[in-house]
Amino acid sequence: MSHVHGGGDAPHQPNTDTASSDSDRRKFLKLAAGSGAIGLSSTFLASGSASAATAAAPTPVGAAFQKPFPVHGYAAKAQGSALTPFAFDRRAVGPNDVAIDIHYCGVCHSDIHTSHGDWGPSRYPLVTGHEITGKVVAVGSGVSNVRVGDRVGVGCMVDSCGHCHECSAGFEQYCEEGPMMTYGSEVPASVEPTGTTQGGYSTAVVVNKDFVIRVPDTVELAAAGPMMCAAVTVYSPLRHWSVRKGSKVGIVGMGGLGHLAVQMATAMGAEVTVFTTSPDKVADAKRFGAKEVVVNYDADKMKGLARTFDFILNTVPYKHDMDPLMATLKRDATICLVGIGKAPEPNQLGIFTTINKRNSFAGSMIGSIHETQEAVDFCDLHKIAPDVKLIRMAQINQVWADVVAKKARYRYVIDVKAA
Repeated sequence: MSHVHGGGDAPHQPNTDTASSDSDRRKFLKLAAGSGAIGLSSTFLASGSASAATAAAPTPVGAAFQKPFPVHGYAAKAQGSALTPFAFDRRAVGPNDVAIDIHYCGVCHSDIHTSHGDWGPSRYPLVTGHEITGKVVAVGSGVSNVRVGDRVGVGCMVDSCGHCHECSAGFEQYCEEGPMMTYGSEVPASVEPTGTTQGGYSTAVVVNKDFVIRVPDTVELAAAGPMMCAAVTVYSPLRHWSVRKGSKVGIVGMGGLGHLAVQMATAMGAEVTVFTTSPDKVADAKRFGAKEVVVNYDADKMKGLARTFDFILNTVPYKHDMDPLMATLKRDATICLVGIGKAPEPNQLGIFTTINKRNSFAGSMIGSIHETQEAVDFCDLHKIAPDVKLIRMAQINQVWADVVAKKARYRYVIDVKAA
C-alpha cells in the first residue's frame, strides 16, 4: 500500500520553506524559463501520450535531442556547500540512449555523503540523486525495450563496461572497471557535457537503454523512485542469503532502507525483528510487519534473542557498536552491512565476535539492473511501497539537514514538476 504525503493535486506543505528557499525557487524558475530547458516545455512532451507508448516502431529522435540540450537542477558547487540552481546540458540522444523527463527523485543519504566528501573527494559542480522516475521523451534508433511515453526509472548506475566477468554475469554493480554511477563519475564530454555524470535533482536525464527500469502502471511514480536504490539495496542481500518462509531476520535501523527491508522480508515469509534507536518508530515497525522491536539494545530483550537469527541486515549509515548484534545470530549465520557511513569512521567488530559461532560479516552494494527490475516487480506484486513525503526542489537543503537529524519518515522525494 502506497503512502505518499503531499502528492497528487494536494498542495505541498510549506514546513521547510524559508526566505532563502523561496529565493532559490525564483532563481530556479527564472533559470528554467530562460534556458528553454526540458521540464517546462510541452514541445518535448508532445509525443509522450498513451498512444505513443503502443506505437509499432520507435519514435525517431526529434531535433531537440539530436544535440546536447539544456536542463536545470540543483547542484553543490563545492564540498559541503549548499545546493543552488544550476543550468547544464545533457548529451545528445545516441542510438542506444533513452531521454527521460524526470518527474520525481528520491533523496538518499548517499547523496549527502557524496556531496559532503564523506567517501572521498567528489567532483563539482555536482547534481546528486539516483532514485529517478519519469517518462521517456526520446529513444535512439537501437532502442526497443522502451518507447516514448513509457513510465521508467533510473537507479544508481547509468552504464558499465559490459564485457568483464561481473558484467557478463549480470552484476554490473561489481563491474571490474567500475560502474558508471548516476552522479559523480568522471566521463568524457560526449557522455556528459559537464565531464561528470549528473543525477536526478534535475529536469531530465539521458542514459543507456540497458540501465532503464520499467515502472508498472500500478506503481505510483513518486513511490517508485526510492525503489531504484533503497528497495534494491535491501532486496539484493535478502535474496542472496535466501530469506524465505520460516527465516528469522533482524533489520537494524528503520530509515529509508530499513522500512522497506521490513516489508520485503515479511513478504518473503520471514519473522522480522527491528533494532532501532528511535522509540517513536516502534509502532511504525509493527505496521510494516515486524513481530518484535528492540530499542537501544534493551538488555533483557537482547538476552532473550541470543542465537535467534538466520540473517541480519544492517542498514545504519553511521559508526555504531555491532558486537551486541553478533550474539543474536545462530551458528553459521551472517550479518550484512549495507549502510555506509563516513570513510574515516569504519565500523569494527570485537576479535571474538565472529569465531564463537562461525558467523560471517558481509557487505552488499546496491543491486544489479536485473535485481532492480525484480525489486520493483516484487514491490508491485506484494503491494509494498515506501512512505514518501513530497518536497519541492527549493526545500532540498533543509531536507538534507532533516535526513542527517533522522527526521525522515521515511523517504523524502522531490516533485520536480512542482519546482
